[in-house]
Amino acid sequence: MASHAGVPRQKWWKIQWFAADDTHEERKFITKLDLILVPYLFVSYWVKNLDQNNLNNAYVAGMKEELGFYGNELIQLQTMYIIGAVVGQIPFLFIFTYIPMYWLVPGMDILWGVCTLLQYRANSFAEMAAYRFLVGWFEAAYFPACHYILGSWYRGHEIGRRGGMWYAGLPLGTLTAGLVQAGATRTLDGVNGLSGWRWMYIICAIITIPVGIVGYFIIPGTIDRPNPYILSEHDLNIARSRLDRNGHKMQGKLRLHHVKSIMSSKHFWIVVMVDVLFWNSGINSGAFLLWLKSLNRYDSATLNEYGVIPPAMGIFFTLFANFSSDLLWGPVWGITFASGMNSLTNLILTIWNVPEGAKWFAYCNFGWSYALSSVLHGWVNNILRDSPEMRSFTLVFINIMAQSSTAWTNILTFPTKEAPRFPKGYAFSLSMSTSLIVGAHVLNFYLKHRKESKEIPEVATPISEGVGGENRVGGQGVSKGFDNTKVTPVSSSLG
Repeated sequence: MASHAGVPRQKWWKIQWFAADDTHEERKFITKLDLILVPYLFVSYWVKNLDQNNLNNAYVAGMKEELGFYGNELIQLQTMYIIGAVVGQIPFLFIFTYIPMYWLVPGMDILWGVCTLLQYRANSFAEMAAYRFLVGWFEAAYFPACHYILGSWYRGHEIGRRGGMWYAGLPLGTLTAGLVQAGATRTLDGVNGLSGWRWMYIICAIITIPVGIVGYFIIPGTIDRPNPYILSEHDLNIARSRLDRNGHKMQGKLRLHHVKSIMSSKHFWIVVMVDVLFWNSGINSGAFLLWLKSLNRYDSATLNEYGVIPPAMGIFFTLFANFSSDLLWGPVWGITFASGMNSLTNLILTIWNVPEGAKWFAYCNFGWSYALSSVLHGWVNNILRDSPEMRSFTLVFINIMAQSSTAWTNILTFPTKEAPRFPKGYAFSLSMSTSLIVGAHVLNFYLKHRKESKEIPEVATPISEGVGGENRVGGQGVSKGFDNTKVTPVSSSLG
C-alpha cells in the first residue's frame, strides 16, 4: 500500500473515490449515505448561512439609514450572534451522546427559522440585537452536530470530501443572501409598507423552516441512535462492520471522568489552539461590502450583486481544499495550502496602498479562509474516532473556545468606524493565518512523534489514522489516542 494520507490505494497517483478494501455492499451503502446525508447537509448549511449573512446585506441595503446605525452597530450585532452561538453550545458539551441527532438538528433549525423571521419587525438596535442573539443560540449546535454525524458514519479518509461538499453551503448561503437582498430591494421595497431589507428576512424564514422539517426524515442520526425512516438493519450491519474494521468505536456516553481525561491531554489543547487560529484567520465578513459602499459608485442592489463574487469563488476553493486533502495530500498540507492563499489575501489588504485590481483580487480570494474548515474538523473527527463521548465533547468545546474568541477580537480589530481600511483587522488576520500553518504542522508533528506514554491521559481513543487508513502493530489496528497504556510507538502520517 502506498504511503499516503488520503484514500488508501496501491499507487500514489491513482485518484479513486472508494478505498481498495471497500466491498461491493459497502460501496452501495456509502453511495446511499452520499446521496441522502450530504445533499441535505449542503442545503441546510446554505440556509444557515443565508440567515447568518443577511445582516450584512440588509445593512448596506437600507437598514443602516432606516434604523440610524451610524456607529459600530454592525459589528456589535455580529457579536451578539456570536455570543448567542457560544452560550447556546454549552449544554451540547454533554448531551450529544444522549439524544438522537435526527431530532436535535431539525428542531434547532426550525427555531432559528422563526427567529430569522422576527427580524423583519425590528425597529431599534436593542430589538435587532435580541433577535441576532436568538438566531445564534438556535444555530449553536448545528456545526459541531453535523461534524459529529459525519464522523459517526465515515472513516477518516472519507470525511474531508463529504465535509467539503457540505461546507460549500457556506459560500452559497452568503452568495444567495446577496441575490435575495438585491431582488427584494428591486421588486419588494415598499410593498405592504415594508422596506426591501425587511422582506429579505421574511423570504429567508420561508426557505428555512421547511428545510428543518424535512431534516427529521433525512438525517440518518448516529450509528447508536439511527433514523429508522431511512436506514435498514442491513445498512446498520454494513456500517458497523466497516467502522469496526477501522477501529472506530460506535457507542459511548460522556461521563465526568472523560472530561478530566480530555482536558489533561496535551494534543487536545494543541487542537484548541489550531481551531482558534482558524476562526480568527479570515477578514470580517462584511469588509468587502463596506469597501464597495465606500467607493460611492453603486446603488444598494448593485452592491449586493457584486457581493456574491467572493462566496462564488469560495465554493470552488472549499471543494478544492477538501477533495485534495482526501484524495491527494492529507489534512496538514490541505490546511497549509489554503492558509497560504489566505495569508496572501491578508497581506495585500494589510499593505492597502495597492492598485484597486489587487484589492479586488484579495477580496475575491477571501474564501480560502474558511475553505479548510472541514479538513481541520474532519482531522479532529479521525483523531478521536475510537471514542464517541470524547469526540462529541471535543468538537463542541473547540468550537466554543474558537468562536468565543471572535466575539472580542472582531470588535477590537474590525470596528465599523474604521471601514474600509481596518488597519488592525487585516494585520491581525494575517498573523492568524500564518500562525495556523505553523500550528497545523505542530499538531501533526506531535501526533507522529509522541513517545512518552505517561503524557497521554487514561482513556482509549486513537492516535490517528495512518497513511493507509489504519495504524498497524502486529497486524492489529492501534487506536490509543488518549490512552495511558504502553504501546510500541507507531509513526502515523496524518499529513
